[in-house]
Amino acid sequence: MKPKIIVYKKVDRKVLDFIADTCEVVYFENIDSETYPVFLEELQEAQGLLGSGLKVDKELLDQAPHLKIVCNIAVGYDNLDLIALTERGIMGTNTPDVLNDTVADTIMGLILSTARRIPELNQWVKTGQWESGLEEKWFGVDVHHKVLGIIGMGGIGSSVAKRAHFGFDMEILYHNRTRNKDAEEKYGATYCSMEELLKKSDFVCLMTPLTPDTVNLMGKREFEFMKESAIFINASRGKTVDEDALIQALQKGQIYGAGLDVFIQEPVKKDNPLLSMNNVVTLPHIGSATYETRFKMAMTAATNLVTGLQGEIPPNLIKK
Repeated sequence: MKPKIIVYKKVDRKVLDFIADTCEVVYFENIDSETYPVFLEELQEAQGLLGSGLKVDKELLDQAPHLKIVCNIAVGYDNLDLIALTERGIMGTNTPDVLNDTVADTIMGLILSTARRIPELNQWVKTGQWESGLEEKWFGVDVHHKVLGIIGMGGIGSSVAKRAHFGFDMEILYHNRTRNKDAEEKYGATYCSMEELLKKSDFVCLMTPLTPDTVNLMGKREFEFMKESAIFINASRGKTVDEDALIQALQKGQIYGAGLDVFIQEPVKKDNPLLSMNNVVTLPHIGSATYETRFKMAMTAATNLVTGLQGEIPPNLIKK
């Protein structure tokens, strides 16, 4: 008998067919108030769970006595209670690496868009306000040959460093839990303290995973260290930033601008002050949102699932 697994996120048919070769698939394109009771009923017999965003904690696991593996279609796994999974002998996996280049592209897009005021000037032209030569008040700032500070030099951070170093001749500073010798050798990255990075960087890019240690990693004190001419970029998780402190820093002119792909609440509240600031570029969490990358992520998660249910160690097993 094939093991029953639940896919609770919309994925390509090819991914479902791959899983269906060895598993009985119960498929939900999404979980909402209408489908959740059915989901819980199916969970009673499920051995595998594949999707993203669902909070997998003790309460949910109590409804899944046969569960053997939980596979996130994401690099992050802050939705998984790893202690609870470990206590029950349940494997947890994620999808690192396959999205590094795509998210790095998004981050460079945020850097360029914010520095050169591209979204703002796009609207200025489209609303018919371009009636004469461009005045100095509409000028942006250069990106090339500036200092980029990367907080979190993992796979994505390294991909950003590569683009910044080779494409824009930027000086790379970074702060990380451990030294990244590869980034130092390949991209000339310099390891430094968080405070030094904030004080020297023209662009500060936050790329840390969300953990108890990184909640509000960027707060009032950190923004005060930054240059008034500096731009802050966040494509990690909304909760890694004290959003109120960021808003105050922008309102007071403590920093020049911000490029954001993530927020504390998503979708972002319509009355969030960040949405009314011309010096802030806001995106709807599109970091890995291309057809090609989302397919690769889903197929990677599916491979983790099938491998784990076959009694082998999944390629991307999360180690606590």
